[in-house]
Amino acid sequence: MSRFAYVNGRFVRHGEAAVPIEDRGYQLADGVYEVWAVFDGKLADAEGHFARLWRSLDALRIAHPMSQASLTMVLREAVRRNKVKEGLCYLQITRGVAKRDHAFPNPAVPPAIVVTAKSLDRSAAEAKAAKGASVISVPENRWGRCDIKSIGLLPNVLAKQAARERGALEAWFVDDMGLVTEGASSNAWIIDAEGALRTRDTNANILRGVTRSTLLEVIRETGLPFSEKPFTIAEAQAAKEAFITGAGSLVTPITQIDGVKLGDGQPGPVAIGLRRSYMERARLKAV
Repeated sequence: MSRFAYVNGRFVRHGEAAVPIEDRGYQLADGVYEVWAVFDGKLADAEGHFARLWRSLDALRIAHPMSQASLTMVLREAVRRNKVKEGLCYLQITRGVAKRDHAFPNPAVPPAIVVTAKSLDRSAAEAKAAKGASVISVPENRWGRCDIKSIGLLPNVLAKQAARERGALEAWFVDDMGLVTEGASSNAWIIDAEGALRTRDTNANILRGVTRSTLLEVIRETGLPFSEKPFTIAEAQAAKEAFITGAGSLVTPITQIDGVKLGDGQPGPVAIGLRRSYMERARLKAV
């Protein structure tokens, strides 16, 4: 079935969608993006994604292309036109189309916007999560503003490819202090030897994960011991459990790190329970 994309003010068939070759996103990676999980045809964690979107645009001094109310209508229409009940909705905003120059266009040009939506097989995703996944570690080599959800993702691309080549789902970046920052497309978590949940604090150079934020609400309600305390790969390998979070991965248990199995090599009960609780919360709050 044909899919549709929203490109700079109109919906077109996905196979016919195009952007000008001088779009600064294409030539300079001068833009930002957001990804919403879609549950029951609705946008999950909507407010968190919008808040991060506006923060990223403001940090890069890119104008807001429209109001949040108008953008919400566009996202919902993309989901509707593509008949997505369970899946993802992708938004990309760039500084616009202008003659190639590193400096901002002067006079300014309108931001360029693209929205797509696609369906996912949730049952297949649940089956994969039930088996758990593996991660590898790679040196941290990204720029110092990972809190901005920039489309400039080449280090993440190379890290993810390295993971695939080693049969892993994800790669965890490790900084020059030997501490895990985050994954190539997710936040990293462990349940340490003492049973405490740990993940990197957002004052470090990591993306402020929206799924991470919603999961923290769940964790606080459950009363699980938690700290934003960084950890090493060795600590992760000795942990009781580990998992990753993101709009695509949701909460996915990790059972192997750099070839070392965690415990019996099976997803742990806390990660499994948190995945279920997160999805229940996200579905309830989806708009």
